Amino acid sequence: MAEIGFYHLTRTGAHDALPVLLGRTLDTGKRAVIRCGTPGDARALDDALWKVSDPVWLPHAATGGKYPERQPIWITAGDDVPNGATFLFMLGATDAPPVDPFERVFDLFDGRDESAVAAARLRWTALKARGHTLAYWRQEAKGWTRAR
Repeated sequence: MAEIGFYHLTRTGAHDALPVLLGRTLDTGKRAVIRCGTPGDARALDDALWKVSDPVWLPHAATGGKYPERQPIWITAGDDVPNGATFLFMLGATDAPPVDPFERVFDLFDGRDESAVAAARLRWTALKARGHTLAYWRQEAKGWTRAR
């Protein structure tokens, strides 16, 4: 069963919150796949990650990129996981996809968008019913607070 964290974005968007989470992922020696809602979202995230200054560099590629099996971070709008990632980051998810092959799942959702919050609640309910371990993290002025 996957450990699933719901990350309630309240002060920044995913493009600003992801670099720190991805940096920590790479620091632990893990690989990540980021599933975006649309191909356009995947391209925008790919562009945004090339401009990140902290951490200094996040090695990654997106669907259509070269050497997908070598990439520690893979960005897609599909279900492909060519890099053998064990961490899944979901952006713009509308339903609760199968998460069983993953060790950890990060579900980032925009707390300023009521439809995104409502969709996250539905995913929480569905994933809890499947028996996964869930955690809720709320973005604060500095960092994250885990709700109990």
